[in-house]
Amino acid sequence: MSESDSFISEVTEEVRRDRMFSLMKRWGWLAVVLVLALVGGAAWNEYDKAQTAAEAQATGDALLDGLSNDDAEARAAALMGIEAEGATIAVTSLTIAASQQEAGDLEGAAATLDELAQNGDVPAIYRDLAALKRAMLNVDADPAQKREALQALSNPGQPFRLLALEQLAYFDLEQGERDSAIATLREIMQDSDVTRGLNERAQLLMVALGEEAEPASDLMTVTE
Repeated sequence: MSESDSFISEVTEEVRRDRMFSLMKRWGWLAVVLVLALVGGAAWNEYDKAQTAAEAQATGDALLDGLSNDDAEARAAALMGIEAEGATIAVTSLTIAASQQEAGDLEGAAATLDELAQNGDVPAIYRDLAALKRAMLNVDADPAQKREALQALSNPGQPFRLLALEQLAYFDLEQGERDSAIATLREIMQDSDVTRGLNERAQLLMVALGEEAEPASDLMTVTE
């Protein structure tokens, strides 16, 4: 390499270093900010997880303390003092409603279940379960509204479809709709997803109504 080529190479390399240092001086702060943001984000994520876990544990401890009370009314009052958030709202509300029902406060249980059923912040499956339990209470329930609620829960694809159908059969019997109740019971027994317990209840009710229940061998596979 000639002296001129070597000189040009050195000058070029020097220019590159100058440019690099200039860029570092100009934008180096941005790299620092990005690194701090990444580290800070990771730290906040871990902190948030820890806080969520701590809150869930605190709610669980409060539930256990409340449930340790043998008196249903006092237990319901203690449970109502729990400030639940997120997914724990559903478990807490269902537990409160059960304690209220046990204490004989059916209107209070209905109000608790209504609030849960209309809470859009909890998963749909818990809202559906609350709606089903609410329909089973028979507290100031308008017959048409109760039928509408149970029919909505018994639509194909609903998680508590068969249990809602069972309640519909009971409701039809209360309303004097015997033929409709029998048809609903047969629908339950012929469903491939029916549990053994529900199938047996449906058959016993059919027998009590003077109808012949299909033998188990003629039914579709029954879930254990």
